[in-house]
Parts: sequence; C-alpha cells; structure tokens
Amino acid sequence: MEEVFDEYWREYLRETVRICQTMLGDSDMLDKLYSVVISIQNCFQRHYKVMVAGNGGSAADAQHFAAELVGRFRLNRMGLPAIALSTDTSIITAVSNDYNFNEIFSRQIEALGKQGDVFVGISTSGNSENVVRAVQECTKIGITTICLLGNDGGKLKGLADISLIIPSSITSKIQEMHITLLHLICGEVEKNMQITRNT
Repeated sequence: MEEVFDEYWREYLRETVRICQTMLGDSDMLDKLYSVVISIQNCFQRHYKVMVAGNGGSAADAQHFAAELVGRFRLNRMGLPAIALSTDTSIITAVSNDYNFNEIFSRQIEALGKQGDVFVGISTSGNSENVVRAVQECTKIGITTICLLGNDGGKLKGLADISLIIPSSITSKIQEMHITLLHLICGEVEKNMQITRNT
C-alpha cells in the first residue's frame, strides 16, 4: 500500500514540475503574463476595477484572487478594487431563475462594468458558456478581457484579449497552475504600483 501511494504522489509532483518547466520555456506565455500585469496595473492606476469570474473550483479561485487584491498579497498597501462575480448568491440565483445560468456573469458586467475595467475569466476547459458570454459582454462595453484556461483554450481562446493557457488536460493541474499565475500577477502588481500603506 505504501509503495503504491509513494509512486502516486511522486508521479503527481513530477507532472506539476513538467508543466512548470514547459511554462518556463514558453516565451509567449511569459510575454502574455507581463501584458496581464500591465493591463491590471493600468486599470488600477486609472481608478477602474477588476472583475473576476469562474465556476466551481474556478469560482473559488476568482474569490481568492479578488481577496488578494482587496486585502493584500505580500505588501501592506491600499486595497485595490476587485470584485468576484461568483459571490453574490442573491444575484446568481435571481438571474439563473429569471433568465438563465449562462447569464449570471454577463448580467453583472452589464450592470457594474465600464470601459477601463478589466475582466478576468477562469475556465479550465475554456468552454464555460457563462464565462464566454461575460467576455462577449465585456467586448461590447470595451472592457479588457483576460482568460486563464487549460488544454487547447476552448471557445475562449479566440475571444479574450489575452489568454493564459495551461499546457495540460488534467483539471486539477490546470487549477493549481491558475492559482500560481494569479499569485504571480498579485505579486507583480503590488510591487510595481508601490502604493504601500503606513501602519
């Protein structure tokens, strides 16, 4: 039993390392990551906000990212305006009931979004219809769209302004790398904005 478990966790970690090494060797990924940081930084410097959305584990990642921006990641600094669109159960259930589950994010963007904002959509498959519609709504308004995806990027690959695609088809690995990228983004945005707060 121990030997089976030992091989399982070793293989699990080897796959994580493989994905990280692939991403490290991908200059296009690094360029896109830099573009994401600049887009979010510019958004905050111009006094706009970041909206984030996803389903299931990606909804939790959206909340995690928004919390790091509003609260803090590593630096003690002013809060940055970020909203996770997956957190208001009254809105989500009302829109699902009165319209359609596919509209839960786009409806919020229609109500809250404005040109100059940034939308971050998280979808491991790249095919989440409510994230697709959110990106389409953002495009109408003129909101910059960033998507964290997996596998081949799905429908969202061609729709978002910037797509960060994890080179894996394993959902759990994609989720782990999404969190890694979100932490990298938080760290860079904090460092570059230099809006530290005295305590």
